[in-house]
Amino acid sequence: MERIYIGMGSNLADPAEQLRSAVEALGQLPQTTLAGVSAFYQSDSLLPGQPRYTNAVAALDSSLAPIELLDALQAIENDQGRERLERWGPRTLDLDILLFGDRLIDEPRLKVPHYQIQERAFVLYPLAELAPQDLRLADGRSLSDLLAACPFVGLERIPTD
Repeated sequence: MERIYIGMGSNLADPAEQLRSAVEALGQLPQTTLAGVSAFYQSDSLLPGQPRYTNAVAALDSSLAPIELLDALQAIENDQGRERLERWGPRTLDLDILLFGDRLIDEPRLKVPHYQIQERAFVLYPLAELAPQDLRLADGRSLSDLLAACPFVGLERIPTD
């Protein structure tokens, strides 16, 4: 079993409900236990003209291989109506593998740690709710250093009902 952190985001079709449904689906994955879920946060889209996003991070303990987990996450996205019409377009659900144990993964379909993790307050702050304070990414960067370089700006913690 390895600890895996999944970034979750949605800005279409009742985003908070999309995340709640995703959490339920993550808890049903084979060889996997849902270990925790952060608070939900709202943030502006990185691209102008899109609805605001709702984001969170889930912690999983899993014995699935990285590509097996990626395939399972994409199946959850598809089940929840994800359409890949444009890169970085609005979406019902986006599930990203942020960290996979202490692995560095550089494959055509999967890069871990997530390649833009250091720029994403909407990922780092929810991750910090779940991860140990002294967490180091597989590439040696510390979560505390990443947080210090990425201010809590544009984020709004929201109730999860």
